[in-house]
Amino acid sequence: MAEQDGPVTSETLAQCMNTNPVVVRRTMGLLREVGIVSSAKGHTGGWTIAADLGAVTLRQLHEALGEPAVFAIGNRNETPECLVEQAVNSVLDDAFAEAEALLLKRFETVTLADLAVDFARRHAEWRERRTIS
Repeated sequence: MAEQDGPVTSETLAQCMNTNPVVVRRTMGLLREVGIVSSAKGHTGGWTIAADLGAVTLRQLHEALGEPAVFAIGNRNETPECLVEQAVNSVLDDAFAEAEALLLKRFETVTLADLAVDFARRHAEWRERRTIS
């Protein structure tokens, strides 16, 4: 979005991310509330970056999106009365909490500008590979 000449529609973003435009609108609405993006209605409307990419961290994005779970794995609690399961889950809970804290701390050091630079490099390499083959 940062490299676009104008607003990008929810439909275009959804197509790029292989998701539904409604999901994009919901997500972008949360980012708009904290000033990361802005939106314009109408035929030429869409979403634009409203913040300095170097000033927005992944941690801020995570918070703006309601602090969703950072891991898709977790403890199973199939037999809560099982003492072995309780012991294992206790250890895993601590490990997940430590890992999440570490990851969120790392999120504080990565900005959208960092991601933009990495994306630009990867995109240039991809284009180069396509012209060679």
